[in-house]
Amino acid sequence: MTEYVFNLPVEPVAQMRPRFTRRPYVHAYDPVKVKRYKEALAWYAQDRWMASPATGPIKLQLRFFRPVQKSLSKTEHARRLSGVHRPIVKPDLDNYIKSTLDALTGVLWADDNAIIKIEAEKFYSDQPRVEIVMEVEDDDE
Repeated sequence: MTEYVFNLPVEPVAQMRPRFTRRPYVHAYDPVKVKRYKEALAWYAQDRWMASPATGPIKLQLRFFRPVQKSLSKTEHARRLSGVHRPIVKPDLDNYIKSTLDALTGVLWADDNAIIKIEAEKFYSDQPRVEIVMEVEDDDE
């Protein structure tokens, strides 16, 4: 098992419902905010991953660090940064996971069907980012 760690300085964005256009036929596309997130995340990951996408069984640990709201007191701000108060508000964790897996398919892994385990958490931070620990089973296992 080989472990790879990525710290990607991109503010997490949850997957949103697709938008549709009808010219000349019905076509679904991501909202602009989601599209930009996926592009930025893929760019940073590509910059740090100088190999072809992994194909073996993959285990992931995902940590999403979202910004703290600006309207909070200094005390509450400190509580959130220390982890005493964790994000239990929208967006949902599963939507962060979905947008991230979509963005990194073809970059870190060939297809997200190779992912056999996911652990994910949300945190607050003054430096929004996505941290990924990826374990890939070696060919000889």
